[in-house]
Amino acid sequence: MTEKPERRFVVEPGGALSGTLQVPGDKSISHRAVMLGAIAEGETAVSGFLDGDDAMATLAAMRALGVAIDGPEQGRLRIQGVGLRGLQAAAGALDLGNSGTSMRLLAGLLAGQRFASRLVGDRSLMKRPMRRVTEPLARMGANIHTEPSGTAPLVIEPVAALEGIDYPLPVASAQVKSALLLAGLYASGETRVTEPAVTRDHTERMLEAFGADVRVAGSQVSVRGGGSLQGGAVVVPGDISSAAFFLVGASIAGTGPLTLTNVGLNPTRTGVIDILQRMGARIHVERERSGAGEPVATLTVEPSRLQGIAIPPDRVPLAIDEFPALFIAAACAEGETTLTGAEELRVKESDRIAVMADGLGALGIQAEPTPDGIRIVGGPVRGGHIQARGDHRIAMAFAMAGLVADAPITIDGCSEVDTSFPGFVDRAREAGLRIRSEEGGA
Repeated sequence: MTEKPERRFVVEPGGALSGTLQVPGDKSISHRAVMLGAIAEGETAVSGFLDGDDAMATLAAMRALGVAIDGPEQGRLRIQGVGLRGLQAAAGALDLGNSGTSMRLLAGLLAGQRFASRLVGDRSLMKRPMRRVTEPLARMGANIHTEPSGTAPLVIEPVAALEGIDYPLPVASAQVKSALLLAGLYASGETRVTEPAVTRDHTERMLEAFGADVRVAGSQVSVRGGGSLQGGAVVVPGDISSAAFFLVGASIAGTGPLTLTNVGLNPTRTGVIDILQRMGARIHVERERSGAGEPVATLTVEPSRLQGIAIPPDRVPLAIDEFPALFIAAACAEGETTLTGAEELRVKESDRIAVMADGLGALGIQAEPTPDGIRIVGGPVRGGHIQARGDHRIAMAFAMAGLVADAPITIDGCSEVDTSFPGFVDRAREAGLRIRSEEGGA
């Protein structure tokens, strides 16, 4: 569990965003492509794979479990699937770095194996809650041990069999849903998950593409165990979560337009576009098409005058990862923006409600956190010193605030940005943001 050297971003005022930009491949789809390709029969060819730290942690874990994978080379992988029962015990602990997605989804995938596994990560990941995954897996018959606090390391003991269950999710979570569906591949009977609100559906889409017996009926998703998966081609579109920072930046910068190409527009992920458009953002969706079961489009963003809104609760699960960027939009909007029903933000890579509120306050913006959300009153953005607390999305969000600040913004704790957006500083600078990365910071 080697920790990365500390990095800070320094953003000078007066930048702009314009031109054309391709964001990295979708992180959620990259994770799932590697996992499902590994347990499928035959070869899976992946293009557009995100070679950021999080997805690479999943790739390294599957290699450690005995799967032959060539690449990544320019976003391309070739995975030689071993079938549902072909994984082998790793020689040591599976180190998943900062990736909560890797840990929670692998907990489901490994719960039904006939060998033991130990899952660990960096300091941040080892503090994140895992009981919301381990408890329903235990109801299926999994034998998973955590620390008394419910955190990693996760020690997964072999079991003879898993049983399908009918599980209503207490809180909308795509990671928990996905973990249970992956475990359901190894369970007898049917595993059914009912969601209280819509969450991203990449797992269901990809399971279907790989030939699993998966069904979606309203808010319920089910998978039947005992079948097999077949390898094939997976095209990973650009990640809308990475695009979100530039959607916000181009909206507030007063320059542009900025065009983002090949962005995945899965309907369970487009909450950020809907919320920004409700605030008055001028985002145009063009050249829509389909790739490997996922809708893809080109987005063009023009400068706009944003207005504060009450964010509709039904949009929250569709934008859960994009709220750090949306909080910057709220800081630059006229009037008040309120968010409720977003308590999940408190158990991400950081407590994103608290850390964003602190950072906005340091820039002169009124931000009042609540247990499940925040109230932000837009106003002039000052320069200042921000602590991102090692949270990649918070670091990139405050980088965009530099477009409208009246003085430089220094952001400490940026070392984890490569987990989701390798090359962020270079791409942002090419688009016109006056940003540089330095060693140091906390």
